Amino acid sequence: EDAWVVYQNRVYDVSDWHEHPGGGVIFTHAGDDMTDIFAAFHAQGSQAMMKKFFIGDLIPESVEHKDQHQLDFEKGYRDLRAKFVMMGIFKSSKPYYAYKCSFNMFMWLLAVAMVYFSDSLAMHIGSALLLGLFWQQCGWLAHDFLHHQVFKQRKYGDLSGIFIGNLMQGFSMQWWKNKHNGHHAVPNLHNSSLESQDGDPDIDTMPLLAWSLKQAQSFRELNANGKDSTFVKYAIKFQAFTYFPILLLARLSWLNESFKTAYGLGASTENAKLEMEKRGLQYPRLEKIGIALHYSWMLALSSGFGRWSIAYSLMYFFTATCSSGFFLALVFGLGHNGMAVYDATTRPDFWKLQVTTTRNITGGHGIPQFFVDWFCGGLQYQVDHHLFPMMPRNNIVKCHKLVESFCKEWDVEYHEADMWDGTVEVLSHLQNVSDDFLVDMVKDFPAM
Repeated sequence: EDAWVVYQNRVYDVSDWHEHPGGGVIFTHAGDDMTDIFAAFHAQGSQAMMKKFFIGDLIPESVEHKDQHQLDFEKGYRDLRAKFVMMGIFKSSKPYYAYKCSFNMFMWLLAVAMVYFSDSLAMHIGSALLLGLFWQQCGWLAHDFLHHQVFKQRKYGDLSGIFIGNLMQGFSMQWWKNKHNGHHAVPNLHNSSLESQDGDPDIDTMPLLAWSLKQAQSFRELNANGKDSTFVKYAIKFQAFTYFPILLLARLSWLNESFKTAYGLGASTENAKLEMEKRGLQYPRLEKIGIALHYSWMLALSSGFGRWSIAYSLMYFFTATCSSGFFLALVFGLGHNGMAVYDATTRPDFWKLQVTTTRNITGGHGIPQFFVDWFCGGLQYQVDHHLFPMMPRNNIVKCHKLVESFCKEWDVEYHEADMWDGTVEVLSHLQNVSDDFLVDMVKDFPAM
C-alpha cells in the first residue's frame, strides 16, 4: 500500500501497482534503491514505463549509509554491466537453444519408447530415471526462457515456458515466475516477520529446515507459550539427516502448488495470493490446458499405456517424480544453501547480496567439468547468473572470469566448490544451525 522505490536517484511511487508485468516482485524493494535489480531484470528502454510513477528527485547527500568507496564500487559494477552489453553477450544463440530443446525432447521420446516397446522391469526403471532427468533439464530450459534470455519478445519466452513448464513438467509458469523472481530479488533473505513477504521464498522452509538460528526460532511466535513445538524441535535437530529425503519429495510439492495456481485453488505465499487476487493469471486458458495435457500424457505413460497394475504404475510415477525432485533440488541447494543469510532489513548492496549468498559449482572429486556443465544447466555459474539473470546460458562462461576478477579487485567474497565439497558445506551448515538451536533452547528453557 505504500511502496516508494529509487531508480538512478529518482523516486517513484509504485504503491498498489499490481499490474506490474513482472508481478509482485516489485514490492520487495519498497523503500530501497532498485537501480541494479531493475537493470538485471529488464531490457533497455523498460524504464520508460516508470515515468507515470515519478514523484521527485532523490538528494544524493541524504543517503548517509553510502560512503565514497561504496559509490565507487557501485559505479564499477554498473560499468562492468555496460561493458558486457557492448560485448554483445546478452544476445542468445538460437542454434544452441534449438539443440538443447531437441536433445531434451529426444530424452522424453526415449523414455516413452522404453515403456511402450519393453516389458522389462529394468528398462522401466531406467525410463523413469531418464524421465526424471528430462524434467530436470526442462527445468533449466524453462528457467532460461522465462528469464527472457532467449527471445527479446517476452511473449515468446512466456509461451515457451508454458510448453516446457506446464505441458512437459506440470509446473505453472506464473507460480514459478512469482517464486523465482522473488528469490532473485532478495536471495537468502529472511522475512522480517512470519506475516511479511519481503524475504526469499526459496529459504522459507520452516518448520522442516532452518538456515539460521533466527529462522529456527521463528515459529515460537505462533505458540501462546512462546516455545518451540515438539515437531519443530525434532525437525531442526535432525535436519542434516532429513535434508536429502526432503529433496526427494520436492517435485510433489511443486506439482501441488502449480496445480493450485493454474486452477485458482490457492497460492503458495501471501505475495502470490495477492498477485492472483489483484492481477490473476497472465495466460489463464493456456496454463490450465498445459497442466491438463501434462497429466494426460503422464497418466498414459505411468500406466504403461494401460498394461500395468496400479502398484506398478505408482512405482514408475514415484521413481520418476522423486528422482527429478532430487536432481533439481540438489543443484538449487548447492547454489545457495549454506551461504550467507541476511535479515530483510539489513541486506547489503545488490552486488554483495548476490555474490555472498551464492556458490558456483565446479568439477572435482572425480566429477568432470563437462558433466557439471550439463547436469547443472548453466547454474554451475550461479554467482554470474544472479548478477546477470538475462545473460543467455551459451554466453555466461564468457563473463565468469571478469566477474571473478572484479570481486577480487573490490575484496568481495566469491565462493566456488565442487559438488562433493558443496554438499558437505550444506550439510555442515544445517548441522551447525541444529547445534546452535539446541544450545540456545537449553539456555532458554534449562528445565528441559
